[in-house]
Amino acid sequence: MPLKLLDATVSSFDSVFEKFRSEAPQNKANLILFLADKDPSTSLSWCPDCVRAEPVIYKKLEATADDVVLLRAFVGDRPTWRNPQHPWRVDSRFKLTGVPTLVRWENDTIRGRLADHEAHIENKISALVAGN
Repeated sequence: MPLKLLDATVSSFDSVFEKFRSEAPQNKANLILFLADKDPSTSLSWCPDCVRAEPVIYKKLEATADDVVLLRAFVGDRPTWRNPQHPWRVDSRFKLTGVPTLVRWENDTIRGRLADHEAHIENKISALVAGN
């Protein structure tokens, strides 16, 4: 089971995150990818950085032989994300400022983060997965 995907929206996040946290000790790496929703009419993300980073992230994670769990947390549409009171902007665990953001979750806290401007860089993704 090299890569396991879990998906959550703002409304379903708490229950999916609890499952993610409870299974975390069994995995080599536990990652959360905060990303923009896809437009239902085009099936494309409204976020150009997400469009650029997603395929690179998936490629790197699918190539690993280790057990990796990726929780994809969809922030919502652009107006929802732009709200300064968005739940993940104000949550002290995440303090998101941009999407995509890829974080390594370890021992019930963030142990590494790739922000929107670097989430597409392969060697940084590899280092994050490895825990470096």
